[in-house]
Formats: sequence, C-alpha cells, structure tokens
Amino acid sequence: MKAIVVPEFGGLEVLQLKEVPTPRPAAGQVLVRIHAAGVNPYDTYMRNGTYAIKPPLPYTPGSDAAGVVEAVGEGVTKVKPGDRVYTARTLTGAYAEYALALESQVHSLPPNITFAQGAGVWVPYGTAYHALNQRTKARAAETLLVHGASGGVGIAAVQIARAMGLTVLGTAGSDKGLELAKREGAHHVFNHTKPDYREQILKTTGGQGVNLILEMLANVNLGHDLKLLATHGRVVVIGSRGDVTITPRDIMSRRGSILGFTLWSITEAEDKEIHAAILAGLENGTMRPIVGKEIPLAEVARAHKEVLEPGSYGKIVLVP
Repeated sequence: MKAIVVPEFGGLEVLQLKEVPTPRPAAGQVLVRIHAAGVNPYDTYMRNGTYAIKPPLPYTPGSDAAGVVEAVGEGVTKVKPGDRVYTARTLTGAYAEYALALESQVHSLPPNITFAQGAGVWVPYGTAYHALNQRTKARAAETLLVHGASGGVGIAAVQIARAMGLTVLGTAGSDKGLELAKREGAHHVFNHTKPDYREQILKTTGGQGVNLILEMLANVNLGHDLKLLATHGRVVVIGSRGDVTITPRDIMSRRGSILGFTLWSITEAEDKEIHAAILAGLENGTMRPIVGKEIPLAEVARAHKEVLEPGSYGKIVLVP
C-alpha cells in the first residue's frame, strides 16, 4: 500500500510517499481502508519535532480518517468488514491507503456523512465538545467568542454552541470565512484583520464582555482575550505557537480563568461521552463537518503548508 512516511523530524521535505506492507489486524484490532484523512495543525508540529508527543521514527502521520472496515482481528465485535467508520487515532497512521486501529479507536460513520466529512470529525468535534461541555461547563444564554471560527475546530464549536443555546461570536480573516461562520451559526462575526475588531466585540456585548473564549492562537491573542472577558469569564487555550505576555490584573479583576487541555489526555469516560455526542450530532444534523479542500495524498507537503496559513476555510483532507 501507499503511505506517507516520516523518517526524521524536520520540514516539509521529510514527508515521503512510499510503498509499504499492508498491515494485518491482530486480536482486538481493525484494518480500515482509508477514503480520506484529516490534516490537523498538530500533525505539522509533530512532524517537525516540536510537539509534546514524539512518535518513534519512522512513522506515518495522522489520527483522523474515514473509510470502510477491510478486516477485523479476533475478538472484535463492535464493527465488521464493510462498515463505514471514522477513526479517532490509529496504530499505524491515517496518511495511508490502509490504517490499523484498535477496536476502541473506530466509530460508526452515519450514511448522511461523506468520507471527506468523516475525516474532519475527531480532532475538530472532539476538541470543541470537550472544551465546551467538559472543560468549561458552558451553559445556555452564555456568550461565546470563537477565534478562528472558519477553521475545523472553530466551525465545530460554532455549531455545537449554537445548538446548546449560547450566543456565538466568531472571528475570521476573510469575507469567505466570515460568511461561513455566520452560515454555520454565529450570531455575530468579526474580521480579526481589522484593528478595531476587539472594540466591536465589546460593543456587541454592551460592554459586558464575553463569558467564554475558545482560543486557537494563544501566543497572539491571549493577552487581549483577558480584556474581553466578563466577570467569571473563561478562556480555553486550544492552540498556541509560542510564548505570550499577559497582564495578570486583567484576569484578577474579572475573577477569570485560563484553562488548557490536550485531547490526548481525556479520560475513558470523557471519550465515551464525546463519541456518543458526536454520533447524535452527525445523525441529527447539528454537527456538519465542512470540507474546504481535498488534496491528493501525494501532495501532503502542500496540505501541511496550507493548514497553517491564514484565512482558514473548513477542513483540509487528504485523499489516497
């Protein structure tokens, strides 16, 4: 089978398309024929060796994928060959024609969701659900600001929060992105390339500030976020690419909180809850993955470059 192999940590040049043996499932394992694989920013950090998790080299990147069960190992009862599934992590990497996963890492993909959409389920919707429901205990009638609302996690958060009854504010860096965030449920949208967009946000809240902020680029925005919080407001740090300076008094005066997490550290109970919610959301239409680009597996370097560029619009997926 064809797969992307990373022999050493480094730049885009380390992403190599190779012919490798197709794995066979052992007991408790599932072999999935990949139809689409999701590209996440953390994939690029892992590739260049700056992520907290460093896989043994060589490795095949990717945790998010969707496809059809090809074969199952002894003892597997959750799925069978021919079932449509999405993956939430794999054993051998999702950037490939086939991926091996534990039975617990594959989940049913409803028939109304395409494979390309399914490749954009786990990290975006798992992250958004965990942030809103499990980490911050968001409540209906609260006001939420989603930075990067046109990206994969941002769209997921907008959809989930709107269905929960929150007032949703979203930022994006292009007219196309702003239109997408609005279409997917944001009550108000703001162009974060405009110098006065933070003032516009405060004005929209009547000067009260927002109760929750989902922050995708904390090294740029966190210090400013604290000035946008309402009393007892919470900022959830989902992404960051460097250090940041904050003014502690901004959070002290508001009795606010800065919360962080990684999706990899959730508990088994949290994981079970997330996937149950995702399945229900996909089936009833409140969760609608948006695919911005479908890129051939051989052009993985382009995908890794574009996933970090400004002006995000939906999910980037690789097609074997």
